[in-house]
Amino acid sequence: MKRFLVLALVPALAGCTKMGPDFERPEAWWKPASWMAASPVAPQPAPTSVPVADPFDAAWWKILNDPLLNEMQEQLAKANLDLKTSEFRVAQARAQLGITESADGPRVNANAGYARARSSQRGITARVARSYEPYDLFQYGLDLSWEIDLWGRVARLVEAGEAQLTAVEEARRDLQVSTSAELARAYIALRGVQRKVAIVRQNLDIAQQNQRLTRDRAAGGLTTDLDVANASAQVASVEAQLPVLEEQQARLSNAIALLLGEQPGARLSALAVPRAAPMVPPRVPVGVPGDLTRRRPDIRMAEAHLHAATAGIGVATADFYPRVTLSGFGAIQGLNVSNLREGAALAYSIGPSIQLPIFEGGRLRRTLELREAQQQEAAMQWQRVVLGALHEVDNALTAYGTEQRRRDRSEQAVAAGRQALGIARLRYEQGVADFLQVLTAQRALLVAEQEMADATTNVSLNLVLLYRALGGGWDPATAAPAPGRPPART
Repeated sequence: MKRFLVLALVPALAGCTKMGPDFERPEAWWKPASWMAASPVAPQPAPTSVPVADPFDAAWWKILNDPLLNEMQEQLAKANLDLKTSEFRVAQARAQLGITESADGPRVNANAGYARARSSQRGITARVARSYEPYDLFQYGLDLSWEIDLWGRVARLVEAGEAQLTAVEEARRDLQVSTSAELARAYIALRGVQRKVAIVRQNLDIAQQNQRLTRDRAAGGLTTDLDVANASAQVASVEAQLPVLEEQQARLSNAIALLLGEQPGARLSALAVPRAAPMVPPRVPVGVPGDLTRRRPDIRMAEAHLHAATAGIGVATADFYPRVTLSGFGAIQGLNVSNLREGAALAYSIGPSIQLPIFEGGRLRRTLELREAQQQEAAMQWQRVVLGALHEVDNALTAYGTEQRRRDRSEQAVAAGRQALGIARLRYEQGVADFLQVLTAQRALLVAEQEMADATTNVSLNLVLLYRALGGGWDPATAAPAPGRPPART
């Protein structure tokens, strides 16, 4: 009776103690009070689109109010091959966690067998039994093995496995954020290229008009062939920009098709119709700095790695203590099949075994030192990721404001350039200025219009970078605080 009572109490002790430090969520010492105070995003004059400390929608691209972009973002989550691949990584991590959790319970195996045997006449069996005749042995039964987790070694392994699963899930979310931003970036860049194509074509039309004007004046003896040659060179120079822009347009269309899991050229027709680049709204919600560590998946992933490393210290510490294993064996054995129905054929054994490390050549101590160093590295890596995230947001806010100022100045330059071209052409027609002034004014206008197109596109692109830095693209409210356990074990 006492024997069975002791055996009953041993499992009750399992999991009573966890060795090593418990994980505590880290806190960064960099805590800006406001994004607006952390970066010079309010230049003089103030930009037309201003970041505000309001919560933003996970589907941040909707504020650009572009139906085609919204449609492609919905398709992205279902069709992107990288995102699909990341789902398999999550499945693998869940399966690995299930394998780790299986060590926390008993292992029971059924067995059955038959053997034809004969004892050696010179062996120990011959001395004891003095029987050398061959015999048959039939048996079937169960084997039981259960490591009693007195020091929490298995519990810490499971804790580390759960943290690793969380890290893989956060890596998938980080990929989702990146791919959503990349799709928006490629789409906006494509619209920007189409705008530059339109500008080049408009300037080509102006250059051709100037070419006809010089020819007419040369035919009337009012100018020389030099003006005609210069005008023709300008036409060819402007035309030469079109193939480069058309190549960029095709490349960006293919980049979008690749993100959506489509073959090359699949998006050319759908995106060939030029549209204006999505315009940024007057107010851009950016949240507050305190939400950054909870929103950005890469920070959450670094935190999960730190959690796993902390649990690894507990595993290494528990290896210094004895391991208690409860083993059992039960079988029905007989020299013939008819014996298997008799009660006397029952054979069994049950009892605990203890394994205590005495000398490991310093392996356990060095393993503990390794796990502690890994935990310190993971803590430093978390701080580095947080600091890098703050810098990304600060840089994105700065770029968003400064690029708006550049766009505004470019608009002024375009207006002045158009006026200058009109005056230069009028003076040339009146014969009070040479054609060089017309060429200079037209080239300056083309450069100014292209810079304005780039600046307008870059404002929208910087908005994408800003939301990428803020971790936009997934909803942190949908993330479980801890990974769920896999289905039942077998």
